[in-house]
Amino acid sequence: MIPVAFDYEVADSVDHAIELLGQHGEESKLIAGGHSLIPLMRLRLAAPTVLIDLDRLEDLRYVRDEGDYLSIGALTRHRDVHNNPLVQEHCGILGYTAGLLGDPSVQHRGTLGGTLAHGDPAGDMPSVMCALEGTLVAQGPDGERTIPALEFFKDYFFTDLAEQEVITEVRVPKLGSNTGWSYKKFSRRSQDWAVVGVAAVVEKDNGSISSARIGLTSMGNTPLRASAVEEALSGAGTDQVAEAANSADEGTSPGTDDAASSEFRRHLARVWTRRAVEEALGR
Repeated sequence: MIPVAFDYEVADSVDHAIELLGQHGEESKLIAGGHSLIPLMRLRLAAPTVLIDLDRLEDLRYVRDEGDYLSIGALTRHRDVHNNPLVQEHCGILGYTAGLLGDPSVQHRGTLGGTLAHGDPAGDMPSVMCALEGTLVAQGPDGERTIPALEFFKDYFFTDLAEQEVITEVRVPKLGSNTGWSYKKFSRRSQDWAVVGVAAVVEKDNGSISSARIGLTSMGNTPLRASAVEEALSGAGTDQVAEAANSADEGTSPGTDDAASSEFRRHLARVWTRRAVEEALGR
């Protein structure tokens, strides 16, 4: 289908983008890579009257070492996140997952900030950010604020961003030498959306698990944490992973669609959680 007619503006700075958002109101939308918004517009599931293009803001493309964490510009493309040496060294799960997002056109055009702002619970990166307990930086007319990833995703395609706010940076903690990770994704076809995905970040100590953070994809209206599994694994031995993973679907509300029933998603969450934690322990 053809999108509804819209006007087009190019932002030459973050402040300019904020000004344009205020000028055009709630019917305007930001666009960078466009691989999330444009398909919705073609299906007429979204019909903004104005698109505000951020793609020329090169100062929002970077990866920096900030000591305990990495800061990543919101317009950094997925392929650049995937290939970045700092990300590979200090937060491998982020780089690995960035390499799973769509086909080469998505990889080379889509942006980290864009996929998070989209707020799709079937997206891979939101659940990874929740497992990492990362932070997003947003700038608006009243200045800058930081938003924990666990508080950013509010509902289905709905985030904590205010109408005139722009994501400018993503911050992720560096993972220590005793921390293993894994992202497991079940999809019907390669490069497809996750039917269910599981992000595991596991800290090990002398053969036991000191802590585990488990993010779930496509198990509710937002990315979720498998808190029952996390509690069961805290201080547990590695032989208790399978038993703990049986509670992965507790507190979730997976939907039924043409990809899977809710019951099958619950089953996948348990199986994929076990596999993800086992892989994380083996790293």
